[in-house]
Amino acid sequence: MIDLIRTRRSIRRFADQPLEPQAVELLVETLLRAPSSRNHNPWQFVLVDDRALLEQLASAKQHGSEFLKGAALAVVICADEGRSDVWVEDCSIAAILLQMTAQSLALGSCWAQIRMRQHDQQATAEQFVQHLLGLPEQLRVAAIIGIGHPAERRQPLAADKLEYGKVSRNRFGAVWESL
Repeated sequence: MIDLIRTRRSIRRFADQPLEPQAVELLVETLLRAPSSRNHNPWQFVLVDDRALLEQLASAKQHGSEFLKGAALAVVICADEGRSDVWVEDCSIAAILLQMTAQSLALGSCWAQIRMRQHDQQATAEQFVQHLLGLPEQLRVAAIIGIGHPAERRQPLAADKLEYGKVSRNRFGAVWESL
């Protein structure tokens, strides 16, 4: 797992190649096995592989969702906020597990934040996605994960670039040192 974490990078350029059905099945299984607070499973997932819809999703917010146009698959991560007060956290857990599974399958992925982002002057990104995909009003949209075969290669972050100063030991501000 640590090797997947070390090598995972956000991929925003994808090859024009569909995903294998077995890979999609594994991605779906990952989503459905994601842990949630009190096992309430408030999340819902919409898998989008229709090119026209992917192009529209690419304009979901003002900046940072354009890469969805080239993805083979977009997974819209939503949740019924009435089922859990920590739906955002539950969605985030499912999203990162999805990205790590994609990485394990040699696929690239990137997160597009939707919650609390604007589509344009009149609508939020969340409202745009809800309308586009016909989501019920109670389903809140946290993020969209674009997935596909990478058309770019990004170098892993070097270990000496990690921000070890953000880690304290026992009390905030106490320098963490390796054991």
